[in-house]
Amino acid sequence: MSLLHSKIIGKGKPLLILHGFLGMSDNWKTLGNRYAAEGMEVHLIDQRNHGKSFHSSDFDYTFLANDLANYIRHHAIETPLLLGHSMGGKTVMQYAVDHGDNIAKIIIADIAPKYYPPHHQDIMNALDSLDFGTITNRKEADDQLAKQLSNLGIRQFLLKNLYWKTKEQLAFRFHLEVLKNKMEEIGDGLDPMATYLGKTLFLRGEKSEYILPSDYDTIKRHFPKSEIQTVSKAGHWLHAENPDEFFKKTLDFINP
Repeated sequence: MSLLHSKIIGKGKPLLILHGFLGMSDNWKTLGNRYAAEGMEVHLIDQRNHGKSFHSSDFDYTFLANDLANYIRHHAIETPLLLGHSMGGKTVMQYAVDHGDNIAKIIIADIAPKYYPPHHQDIMNALDSLDFGTITNRKEADDQLAKQLSNLGIRQFLLKNLYWKTKEQLAFRFHLEVLKNKMEEIGDGLDPMATYLGKTLFLRGEKSEYILPSDYDTIKRHFPKSEIQTVSKAGHWLHAENPDEFFKKTLDFINP
């Protein structure tokens, strides 16, 4: 059994954080330290095919939720708080409906339990076009990406995944080949009959279209004890775009 890689900080109530698509645990380091300062043992987790976790051609939310279950079992964690952003939020939802008896509360950041059509094709094409045979540093990688992706923030987010595979060769930590072929699975929604009866907070970005008012009934059907709140002045990366408000709303939910 392969175990997910993580960084654990702080002591106290266990809080497990799962990053989004093409992200990694390191994206949550700053907020993770803030939660740890509030008396929590924070687990910043890399999901399979991301960060420093193992690579596998098996990739859907059942596998991702089982990875989380194995991780919780391995570390003997009792009633954790679970926080997931985007793809990580889908993993947390799947885990909650499959293993709902061993959770304190869950927080879902800017994703609904519905199906999303594949919509990252421009990013995948840009990543696929990089030639690591000729790229010798991060600036050259950014210059190549910039030909197809004009958004600097997205490029910086993606380039955080670069590492030196050997002394001479850069590579991405995520498993691009598998992820590229699993776009349908990444968009999957929950089974229509799936429900989780525990306390749940959905946070949506004010400027994001990932959770729309038309999704509220679906959210309430799957998560009857959920509340839906909006983080102001933020898009899909709400935890990075308005970290103070995100932190306050999550903390108020964790410690009412």
